[in-house]
Amino acid sequence: MGLISNIFKRNNKNTNKFNEAFFKFIGSGGSSYDLDAETYIDKGFNVNPIVYSVISQMATKTSSVPYCIKKIEDKGQKSKLNNLLKATKHSLTPQQEVKRLMLETKAYAESEYDMPLVVPNPMQTWNEFLELYKTLIKLTGNVYIYKLMPNEGANAGTPLAMYLLPSHLMEIILKKDANMMSTESPIFGYKLIEGNIGMTFLESEITHIKYPNPNFDLEGSHLYGFSPIRAVLKNIETSNLALDLNIKTMKNGGAFGLIHSKGQQPLTYEQATGLKDRLKEMDADPDKLGKIAGVSAEIGFTRLSLTTDELKLFEYLNFDQKQICNALGWSDKLLNNDSGAKYDNVKQFRKQVVIDNIIPDLELFAVAFNNDILPLFKNYKGTCLYFEYSELPEMQEDMAEMVSWVRPSIETGIISRNEGRVFMKLPLSNDKSMDEITVNADILTLEQALDDFPTVEANTL
Repeated sequence: MGLISNIFKRNNKNTNKFNEAFFKFIGSGGSSYDLDAETYIDKGFNVNPIVYSVISQMATKTSSVPYCIKKIEDKGQKSKLNNLLKATKHSLTPQQEVKRLMLETKAYAESEYDMPLVVPNPMQTWNEFLELYKTLIKLTGNVYIYKLMPNEGANAGTPLAMYLLPSHLMEIILKKDANMMSTESPIFGYKLIEGNIGMTFLESEITHIKYPNPNFDLEGSHLYGFSPIRAVLKNIETSNLALDLNIKTMKNGGAFGLIHSKGQQPLTYEQATGLKDRLKEMDADPDKLGKIAGVSAEIGFTRLSLTTDELKLFEYLNFDQKQICNALGWSDKLLNNDSGAKYDNVKQFRKQVVIDNIIPDLELFAVAFNNDILPLFKNYKGTCLYFEYSELPEMQEDMAEMVSWVRPSIETGIISRNEGRVFMKLPLSNDKSMDEITVNADILTLEQALDDFPTVEANTL
């Protein structure tokens, strides 16, 4: 527990200049990329309702996916299962769903393991950890998992806790004379920078998950993930400006302009100033009669600005909302959008975002967890983190339709009876005939059914 409480006491309180000098001695310095990373959070997630709504929906759905640790029984079957899911993007036909269930039955043991840590760290549950993971990967394109591990003792090298570091404050430190075109990793470590305080981590302490990045240079820009927010930063800025302008207009009580005399005699400076002061008093007076005033001349008003309706602010906001949703891989129909959002198509949109958004990011996490974190725990050799996507409501097919497919598929010899039992989530039968392809209710094998002259003993009268 002492190590956990002292996580942020190691190597910190160093000025940036000291860190720069230190890393120039052992490496080639930091590799900078996407200097707007803090802007994505400060001007996007923190204040923009569109970005916040989309990201929070994603994070909530991510944490709702059931997961467990499974023992891998047959790596070959697991590989076939992964290939099937990649080829179909997890949207399976009934035949493919049967195949998936059969491969899964052979690939994994029935028993399940608990997560290696009850909670990733004292401040978060695993669901909170996954929610923050989703938030960071979508906002910055990067996730840095710090593994707190003792260097000595019986538990040396085994994580005691895991923390998600602030991606927008991280910098990758390159090795001295790092070669971007070699077989070795050019990364020496990572640095967390907050103001004038720096904290350093070795490469082995960090699991870095990132999106692909097409921006390449010999300074290591491609080592960072590409943020989806970067492509729509202008849309975020314009939507923020539209909201700010709407607030200003509301505070002003409408569009601003000039009050003037409509007669031939213009208002004097004293008259104009007095009229303005009286208007201020009327605006501040809570009494209804305080809103009434009299003037001795005919007064006119010339508007100098456009109203919010004339500016079409909300039309532009809808445009920005659609662009932000497109970049983040989400449907704007799920943002309480009445335009074109019906019960049936909203159901389809929910399934679509699970397939195209939630699953790919969780698979990124699972691959990193299985390759870089799970093997560090002694009793978890040959296991993997497995997300039960098929348990999500969005992924549940119409059971009546599926059952109506399974029965004729068995009777016409498309699948075996055991395959049908697996599909219906029933235990496999030990009867070997249940694995054979049969037809009709007579339990004939396919070979027997195709035999034009089957051998049948005649009944003796």
